[in-house]
Amino acid sequence: MKAEYRHWLEQQKYDAGTVHAQMYRASRVEEHYGNLDDHYASDHLASLIQALRYSTDDQRHNRPNPSKIPFDGDIRNNLQSYRNAVERYRKFRDSGDAADTPETGDPLINSATTTDEEVGQRIGLERDLQAALRIKIERLESGLIIADDGAERSVDSGFIDITARDASGTTVVIELKAGSAGQRAVAQILSYMGDVAAEEENGKVRGILVASGFDAKAKSAARMVPTLILRRYSVQFLFSDGHA
Repeated sequence: MKAEYRHWLEQQKYDAGTVHAQMYRASRVEEHYGNLDDHYASDHLASLIQALRYSTDDQRHNRPNPSKIPFDGDIRNNLQSYRNAVERYRKFRDSGDAADTPETGDPLINSATTTDEEVGQRIGLERDLQAALRIKIERLESGLIIADDGAERSVDSGFIDITARDASGTTVVIELKAGSAGQRAVAQILSYMGDVAAEEENGKVRGILVASGFDAKAKSAARMVPTLILRRYSVQFLFSDGHA
């Protein structure tokens, strides 16, 4: 399965360093807990994910590392990295071929009205948009710094496209949508923000929802959340002489 997983990670357009880090963390978990596929078959990796949890309350009371994985440094950050790696592996197993299968529960994809080709185009555009933003995140907002090791952060509500920190140190949840975003996209990013606020020690979090446009309900909902801003993207095609 390792070769297939590496291929899937590469399809998500992660850079080589991120792919290596995710493979390494998954292998470290397997080294101390056994085969991930066996855990997936047993309980969908739920028990293993629970074993790698370390809350802000645990950190506040200086509780020891509850996992079987030995490491130095910050316990909460390390276990979050390993837990995210396991949850990403579960996403890989759930999706089968991620290049062709949309993520379950995407609020902008209605299987009754959207063709497979449209779904593939939408997912591909979101991947391209994420890859471009990770290279030039400051174009979205001056002072932003990527804070998720190059891969989506896993929270209870799902996977956050990009997690960053702004110039003041506040965590910024960035959600990307191909095409126009509606009210459910606002609800989705608010769920992610709520999860991050519960995990972060100071509870400070902002959100940026990026889409090509926003309907009236999305704008009205976002207007009531001062910590959430909406940003439009546009795609520009440049052409040159192919014979040159």
